[in-house]
Amino acid sequence: MADDSSSQLHTLFSPHAPLPSDVLHELLSLTSLLSLTPEELFYKWESYAFKMGTETTLITYKTVKDFKKDLQDALERESRAKAPHASVKRAVAATPRGAARGNGDVFGMMEGLTPGSDGVGSGSARGGAKRKAGELSTPSGKVVKSNGRSPPTGAMSRADGPVTSFAERQNAGQVVETLNGHLTSATTAEDEEPRIEKRVLLKANTEIPKFAYKSMAMQLTSASEILDDRIDTFTELVQDHHKLPDSAFGNPAAQSTAEIVAVGRIACDQPTGKLNAASITLETSRRMGAGLRAQLKFQSGVNYDVFPGKIVALRGTNVNGEAFLVSEVLSLPLLPPAASTPSELSIHQDRSTSATGNAAPLQYLIASGPYTPDTDLSFAALHTLLDLARTQQPDILLLTGPFLDLEHPLLASGDLEPHLPTSAHIDPDRATLNDVFRALISVPLQQLCQAVPTITIILVPSVRDAISTAVSWPQDRFAKGPLGLPKQVQVVTNPITLSVNETVLGISSQDIFSELRRENVKSTAGGLGSGEDMLARLAGQVIEQRHFFPVFPPQAREALPALSSGVEGLGGDGGVLPIGAGLDIGFLKLGEWLSVRPDVLVLPSALPAFAKVVDSVLVINPGTLSKRRGAGTYASLSLHPRSAASDEEREANHVLGHEVHSRARVDVVRI
Repeated sequence: MADDSSSQLHTLFSPHAPLPSDVLHELLSLTSLLSLTPEELFYKWESYAFKMGTETTLITYKTVKDFKKDLQDALERESRAKAPHASVKRAVAATPRGAARGNGDVFGMMEGLTPGSDGVGSGSARGGAKRKAGELSTPSGKVVKSNGRSPPTGAMSRADGPVTSFAERQNAGQVVETLNGHLTSATTAEDEEPRIEKRVLLKANTEIPKFAYKSMAMQLTSASEILDDRIDTFTELVQDHHKLPDSAFGNPAAQSTAEIVAVGRIACDQPTGKLNAASITLETSRRMGAGLRAQLKFQSGVNYDVFPGKIVALRGTNVNGEAFLVSEVLSLPLLPPAASTPSELSIHQDRSTSATGNAAPLQYLIASGPYTPDTDLSFAALHTLLDLARTQQPDILLLTGPFLDLEHPLLASGDLEPHLPTSAHIDPDRATLNDVFRALISVPLQQLCQAVPTITIILVPSVRDAISTAVSWPQDRFAKGPLGLPKQVQVVTNPITLSVNETVLGISSQDIFSELRRENVKSTAGGLGSGEDMLARLAGQVIEQRHFFPVFPPQAREALPALSSGVEGLGGDGGVLPIGAGLDIGFLKLGEWLSVRPDVLVLPSALPAFAKVVDSVLVINPGTLSKRRGAGTYASLSLHPRSAASDEEREANHVLGHEVHSRARVDVVRI
């Protein structure tokens, strides 16, 4: 077994050269200590390397030791967060006393909640020794914060690690990844004459007024109906797709020898637990299974790939009434691809064709916040991107939040005056965050629009945006007027589905890929090191579920790594809580895809940037333009014109697929 783990670690961590013996020993000890598979350990290493903000993190003995310390610190924080009351009691009690079961605790309900109640009888030697040690020890005078968090240490702290100034960044302009490299880039295509008119037309395919809902007014009945309706909708889709009769469906929680098809939502058997192969349950709707949950067991050879909130269709039996034994996982139907009639395509083609008949590719520049590192508010990365836009003159500049990040230490401190540009005439006694946004964001955008009047700028908010009054996701757009944004700027909702000419563009600034990677549980029947593309698989989950954020429930804020405030007196010993997903369950339907798959899906994430084609959808993660301690990446998309419809297609007037994935070149570039 150790040999198998060693070979898997070699394959994952160093495929081209053998790992040093001391490095291999540390990695093996980590898999044993934390009960992780080599693949899970490798995913954690990738996250750690990206979080450090360095260009490359070499696998050396020192970096592995730092990685080990980081994992141990995270484990300690997680364990403390799960038992905050015990931490407080142990810290403040002057004379610790054991809680005897015979002293009123008839059912043992106080076990684990008071010092000394470790699940062993009060008369046991182990319990007595613990109490005696507690009585003889000197009480601690330090009070632990009630959130049970230890100070962030190692790489988890925003203030730790080397800081690379933006001017000293390495490999600026380097192309990290290219998709469809055989196509020419819009920046290198010849343009015969400067453009004087916009070549794109925007149309929202989302009911934007519905996003102006009142946050924190959710009712349990409406939330449960939303969750139930999603299961029932997929039940009808599965029935139509697989041509199943009504009698084929049943309640997986009911004991029966008959084989049935059950449609439901994947959940964990513990409310605050982490999903694993032994804790997978299926939650039914009230119509199909009275809202009951059934424990799932999979027959040998049945592959599964699940996460909390995923809607699945399973065939199996529940003979003993204790667990639903799955014999087959039924496929879910995908939405049809986006399509247009030949006449509509011709109109869009004419819009992008110059007077001389030259149809140059449309160019998109796509970037995601944060736009400045934790050490300053210079927004140097954003200024560099806008300089590129001034030179390349793209048709679309897509910027997703956060813009003024609530998790930024300087913004959290509130002392912004020393970090504002000297040209900003702001009264510090009367200034608002809107004034800060105008000085740091709006002014550079105004200068770009004056230099490139044909550009269209799309701003997508984030739940981490300090200027947004919408605090939950799905999130309404922020007001454009008070921010002094130019007319070329379009502020949209989060998420949003847009038509840019014929192209259907889906955008959400919510980091779904990080949530999926943390919560995903997959059968290992295929083995490790088989060349599977994890990021493409996660993107396929989003497309299959027809939702911008299909995970439910998302990871709690308390379970996320605490952020060091970097400011004395702010955040205390426990650090600052991250914002988290902030879902409003009653309005999750606003995140659903209605009728077609998007041609392009932009989902920014803290995971490594990528561009991939999944189920005929071009999925782009541009990465963050600025990392916590260094520069990041952005994406440049060059969309070539679609081939003209034939005479037969025009006469038939049937809808034609957009085929964006085959005529778009994407370059992921270091800023």
